[in-house]
Amino acid sequence: MFLSDFRKEFYEVIVAQRVLLLVASDVDALCACKILQALFQCDHVQYTLVPVSGWQELETAFLEHKDQFQYFVLINCGANVDLLEILQPEEDTFFFICDTHRPINVVNVYNETQIKLLVKQDDDLEIPAYDDIFRDEEEDEDDSGNESDGSEPSGKRKRFEEDIMERTMRRRQRREWEARRREILFDYEQYEYHGTSSAMVMFDLAWIMSKDLNDMLWWAIVGLTDQWVQDKITQMKYVTDIGTLQRHVSRHNHRNEDEENSLSIDCMRIAFEYDLRLALYQHWSLFESLCNTCYTSASLKLWSVQGQKRLQEFFADMGLPLKQVKQKFNSMDISLKDNLQEMIEESASKFGMKNLRVQTFSIHFGFKNKFLASDIVYATASLMENIEKDDPGTDNFIKALDSLSRSNLDKLHQGLELAKKQLRATQQTVASCICTNLVISQGPFLYCYLMEGTPDVKLFSKPVSLCLLSKYLLKSFVCSTKNKRCKLLPLIVAAPMDVEQGTVIMVGIPPETESSDKKK
Repeated sequence: MFLSDFRKEFYEVIVAQRVLLLVASDVDALCACKILQALFQCDHVQYTLVPVSGWQELETAFLEHKDQFQYFVLINCGANVDLLEILQPEEDTFFFICDTHRPINVVNVYNETQIKLLVKQDDDLEIPAYDDIFRDEEEDEDDSGNESDGSEPSGKRKRFEEDIMERTMRRRQRREWEARRREILFDYEQYEYHGTSSAMVMFDLAWIMSKDLNDMLWWAIVGLTDQWVQDKITQMKYVTDIGTLQRHVSRHNHRNEDEENSLSIDCMRIAFEYDLRLALYQHWSLFESLCNTCYTSASLKLWSVQGQKRLQEFFADMGLPLKQVKQKFNSMDISLKDNLQEMIEESASKFGMKNLRVQTFSIHFGFKNKFLASDIVYATASLMENIEKDDPGTDNFIKALDSLSRSNLDKLHQGLELAKKQLRATQQTVASCICTNLVISQGPFLYCYLMEGTPDVKLFSKPVSLCLLSKYLLKSFVCSTKNKRCKLLPLIVAAPMDVEQGTVIMVGIPPETESSDKKK
């Protein structure tokens, strides 16, 4: 059942209860969790947090805690499956689901008692009508009445024949209804896509209750940016949601020109930016960032000798010396940095990169620390899927969650270093796959298997990392191939997950030229 008043039907219901939070392993879910944690802290709500990264973990977590909790909050998991069938909960158990995954399971939509959906109603949900997919059981019982052996007198026989005709008509109507139901459900469930960021939904809740803080707003921005970085939403949806958040940013970060009323420079400040679409460039060198950003690497075809020449020509066209672009961005000459964005954008359009600037937000902590929203996304995702230490997944989840707090800048910087390593490995793997022809056309789809022993293959044993690699690989492959048909094919990528157990992780992504409003 969809909730219309999140404050009354969700927050005021759980505020006096013990709550179990089940949070998926993605950055948007972490941001939504941080906002909800801040609200719980304001109202002294008792809760237990359990990270989950798959249906098996969700089921295990529920079975472990079902006797201690009556109220469960699921973030970015649970909406697109029949939750009651999977978990088999007691009748006095209630689930509040805030999930971006679409389409939402129809049983969850029409369950009036135990399933409560925290979903923005302005999303294009296209839910089928109740009568088209559900029928009363009484109608079915009428059809299965006992049939007579035909030995009645002639008067009764006529009535019996009419009953037979009526029953036959009902059965035909039922078959037609079932065929129509299958068709409706097929159309509804045919594609998977994503709705409004869960972090934005939670921020709206905080705003309605007048408890929204600048930190919560920043987490909502990071949640939205995660959807854009992971290519889960369309550019149109991203720009629309950016506009919504921009109004909140103006409200929270207003600066009076009067010096007496202005905030300290040490305070946290969020600003709207029209910045470069280059990964981590302010914490890296411009050269490294250009080489390891999917958009620029694919456009310039940097895996080839010709591509490397084009990169040199690109820097020459901007008039930037290699000595400058290969050192840390912070150490570049101020005279070059002042007009850098305009210089890059002007030269990029000559090299076929017309969308090198994007609407985003930045955050400042005093004079020294400035981060773009995409920097935080890369850093948090890398911490969450860090494989360098043999820490259990829960430890990585908590570290990633902590890195979103401004008091833990050391963890954020650690995440940025991990993200650089991840981006380098991704681009090297993409170049290797293209140069050795590992992307194979298998008829209706493209396929790539990362063999055991491939350099850095362990980094891609996690879902977010492998998804990012798959998107980079498909974009680069489409730019490199002369076969136009390949642009219309989806890509399936497989990588070793656990060598000892012999398991493999697989990801499928839609065609690069997908122009639909829904990212399928």
